[in-house]
Amino acid sequence: MGRRAKNKQADPLPLEQTLKRKSSESNNNKNKRAKKAQAQKAKNPPKKQPQQPKKEKAQKKEDDEEEFVIKRNNKIDDESWDNVETIQDDDEDDEFDDIDEFDDVDNDEYVIKKTSFNFGSDEENEEEEEEELEIEKEARELDERQKEDEKLAEEELKINVAETEKMVLTSGQEIEKDSMMAPDLTLIQQRIQDIIKILNNFREMRDPEMSRTDYMDQLKKDLCQYYGYNDYLLSKFLDLFPINEAIEFFEANEVPRPIVIRANTLKTRRRDLAQALINRGVNLEPIGKWSKVGLQIFDSPVPIGATPEYLAGHYMLQAASSFLPVMALAPQENERILDMCSAPGGKTSYISALIKNTGCVFANDANKDRIKAVIANIHRLGIKNAVVCNYDGREFPNVIGGFDRVLLDAPCSGTGVIAKDPSVKVNKSEQDFQMVTQIQKELLLSAIDSVDANSKTGGYIVYSTCSITVEEDEEVVNYALRKRPNVKLVPTGLDFGKEGFTSFRGKTFNPSLKLTRRYYPHTHNMDGFYVSKFKKFSNKIPKVNKEEDEEEKDVEENTVVEEEIKFDDEEDAKIIKAEEEKRLKRKGIKPSNNKKKNNNKK
Repeated sequence: MGRRAKNKQADPLPLEQTLKRKSSESNNNKNKRAKKAQAQKAKNPPKKQPQQPKKEKAQKKEDDEEEFVIKRNNKIDDESWDNVETIQDDDEDDEFDDIDEFDDVDNDEYVIKKTSFNFGSDEENEEEEEEELEIEKEARELDERQKEDEKLAEEELKINVAETEKMVLTSGQEIEKDSMMAPDLTLIQQRIQDIIKILNNFREMRDPEMSRTDYMDQLKKDLCQYYGYNDYLLSKFLDLFPINEAIEFFEANEVPRPIVIRANTLKTRRRDLAQALINRGVNLEPIGKWSKVGLQIFDSPVPIGATPEYLAGHYMLQAASSFLPVMALAPQENERILDMCSAPGGKTSYISALIKNTGCVFANDANKDRIKAVIANIHRLGIKNAVVCNYDGREFPNVIGGFDRVLLDAPCSGTGVIAKDPSVKVNKSEQDFQMVTQIQKELLLSAIDSVDANSKTGGYIVYSTCSITVEEDEEVVNYALRKRPNVKLVPTGLDFGKEGFTSFRGKTFNPSLKLTRRYYPHTHNMDGFYVSKFKKFSNKIPKVNKEEDEEEKDVEENTVVEEEIKFDDEEDAKIIKAEEEKRLKRKGIKPSNNKKKNNNKK
């Protein structure tokens, strides 16, 4: 009987059953061996042998497996092959006809692959299990150690925070060496942060041998070197702000302010302007609920100052902070308004737009060169109610007076616009502040005197600066309240902004100064600004007690005591006529010839 017939008579058992039978037998054998091994260990505990290296054990396992395979292959007899069916190209086995892998294999050639089963002894398996357990134990111990180290590190960090190492200030020799070398800004910044931490918790963190002034002196030096301020200006800011807020102010000055435009309502609406610019690819949004004409520009593929809309006068490039004094002034239609320091014309054009080209707006500036920009913007924006003049603001009201409202955006040190003009950091000294505050006081008194208290709709003065120093803001306003008791402070009408100081470093001011408003770049994301609003209730100036103002005699010479200011329109007309004749003479035109030409036209 052939091999095929034998296979047909008695098929071999399936592989799964054979594996189950073998596994059950092996498990029984293992259990018996384990019981014997435990009994022997209980009688004669084995001596611990030194562990072999892992490489030698692995090599030994491979050798044992190879020997086992060789022995097993040698024990296979010919009868065992009778149960294996060969692969042949026969018509009876159609299911194997499509297999190409065995076409070249002879009937008597068979390949036995090396299995992945472990044929080692049970003792070796137990040793491997013991080794794996030891490895797991070591891994767990390492994890526990890491957790303990992390806990210790956290505790040390807390201790360091609570008890920071005492900072040792640099000596004079080290400072000289540092001055000879390029400054390391990273180290300076780290030292600034360390000093601030110490000053915030001075009792616990300070060095007993060092005082607060020592730390402050070192902090000032580092801040001057890091941010580029001179010592005088930096001290002013540190007096104005707490240390942490001062750092925020310095950082805000390193970032440019957002680009803002004001829609010219004389020619367009903000909604239409925004749509036109969006169509040109400009990314923008309204500046905020507090303004109905402002738009903030984030990105633009074209220059904002060269679009057809700009050239047509549909908008004005104007800082958001310069909207505030005009909004506080709140001009009404058909009023006579003076913009005492008007260049470059942004506030003048805003006033004309609010009163819809009615009334009359006098755009004055003492600088002739800056007047050119005012004239250009007036023409571009379509303003028809403006009169441009070039006078020193302190000449008012002698030149012309009787205004319903006056806006004084006074010249200042520019400490609020450092982001635009970084030169302010180093070119301002104590003498500059003394000079500018003197001019501001004189201009404010002239502005107050130029307003008609009997105006039916007005009688208001707005004083503003693009500075945040108390000397240029609260002190000037407080001085005006003392020198002109016929005015009082009123609310600005602005819904946001910080209140003005009523006391500062031992100085006390009029309590009504809390009605004024302050704006900071780090708080409101606009240039630093100050706005105050006065209401004049009488043209007669009450008598002033000169003994209280002996320290300010220079300004007292310009004050008027017990004299009522009267405004004569005829006198104003004469002054305007005389100025017109001077202007014509400078151009080489006789005033009489100009009159004849005007009569012929009529």
